[in-house]
Amino acid sequence: MDGLASQPLWQNELRVAIEAATDAGNLIRSGFSVRTKDVEDKKNTSDLVTETDVKSEEVVFSRLRAAFPTHVLIGEESSVSAGPGTLTDEPTWMCDPLDGTTNFVHSYPNVCVSIALTVKKQVVVGVVYNPITEELFTATKGSGAFLNGRPIRCSAAQDMKRALLATEIGVTRDEATFHAVFSRISKLVQAMQSVRCTGSCALNLCSVAAGRVDAFYEIGFGGCWDVAAGALIVLEAGGAVIDPSGGPFGLMSRRVLAGAPAIVPQVSAILAGCPTSEHEPPA
Repeated sequence: MDGLASQPLWQNELRVAIEAATDAGNLIRSGFSVRTKDVEDKKNTSDLVTETDVKSEEVVFSRLRAAFPTHVLIGEESSVSAGPGTLTDEPTWMCDPLDGTTNFVHSYPNVCVSIALTVKKQVVVGVVYNPITEELFTATKGSGAFLNGRPIRCSAAQDMKRALLATEIGVTRDEATFHAVFSRISKLVQAMQSVRCTGSCALNLCSVAAGRVDAFYEIGFGGCWDVAAGALIVLEAGGAVIDPSGGPFGLMSRRVLAGAPAIVPQVSAILAGCPTSEHEPPA
């Protein structure tokens, strides 16, 4: 073990994270069916923020500050103006208070709260909660992954032609990025069974962990808050998490490929040969 996994299972931190996610989830649920929501554009009309995003982050941070006043907090909404900052060895919480904002705006039930704790730049606690389906995905480093308290495992898929892929088209709308995004999807779909785009990076990773899809990749998602919790949940479910190019996964890179251990290198071999646009994060 590397020392981090030998801690007392991070149960206190996990408990607080679940409480924070539940509180924020209650807020999301209360606004989910409201037909007219308070919506603003970030970069464009495909990149949205609602009043619920902001309030949800406040709820999560309030819980975390009360329990861990010395810990660093990184949240999607607070990072819009301040930036995500630099990841250090200090205990750092990463939160996406409402992953799947566009889904939320349209009352499409693939939405979640994602909360992760890093220590010495390693994720040690991950919580992803969908308050609409009431699915709670959890993991602590070295202790396995769970859905509503029951252990989950990634799929054992080996044949690309029978593997189900998940990805997202993102929110960047320039022509070069569009071409790069759909070129990757086209090449992979020709090699795989089918593809799903459901609007939440965190929940896509959890779908990998639960064996619902065999691989997921995304290049250019919002930030570390989208991927930190889900990446740990995949690893603890027996999956692989790497950079789409085939190199090591970088928590701050805004690039991820996760899936069944036998499928991930096959997907990365295809992605490594696909171009990225100048507006996408490089390998």
